[in-house]
Amino acid sequence: MNYKRIDLHMHSLFSDGELLPSELARRALVLGHEAIAITDHVDYSNINTIPEISAAIDDINNNWDITVVLGAEITHAPVESIPDLADKARELGAKIVVVHGETLNEPVVEGTNFAAVNCKEIDILGHPGLITKEEAELAKKNDVALEISARKGHCLGNGHVANIAREVGNDLLIDTDTHSPDNLITFERAFEIGLGAGMTEEEVLKATVENPRKILKRHGINL
Repeated sequence: MNYKRIDLHMHSLFSDGELLPSELARRALVLGHEAIAITDHVDYSNINTIPEISAAIDDINNNWDITVVLGAEITHAPVESIPDLADKARELGAKIVVVHGETLNEPVVEGTNFAAVNCKEIDILGHPGLITKEEAELAKKNDVALEISARKGHCLGNGHVANIAREVGNDLLIDTDTHSPDNLITFERAFEIGLGAGMTEEEVLKATVENPRKILKRHGINL
């Protein structure tokens, strides 16, 4: 396939990733990525650090043929705090705001999915695990995309998420939640992960090409 990869959920060493923003972008570029979002983990302890990588992102965008977008992932925060954290992330310059959903792989606070899909400032509910139909309907209403995850452990709910999204009509994305160099994948691998989750080829193309572009365009980023 001749499509380039877009991944809107990645981490640098400014949270728990292993790579500087520049190395993350360089590795993504070599693997055929058109755009990535660096969405480091935040709660109230560190949310003010979001702008710290802005200069590096500007430098990359000015010099390399890849679009890097500043973002944040609200992670393991009290559900009551999610709307305010999302607002704060926007104020600090985050274009892509992800919430760390109720993955089957971690003890995420119950109600996190519900709080995320009720918040119009959220772009993506990451690895939402056993998301309910009610939550999926709210996500659709509020333009919150649901994630099919390439990450070990988080991927356990992919089939359920794909089925719910098909029933409700949610926008899906296929993201890696990259933390280390070996987490990055090609477009072809992302396509396989979507098919493995039970998605049709048409659904996978929407999740890998159309839907991430739609989110970026909503925030003034045209690829």
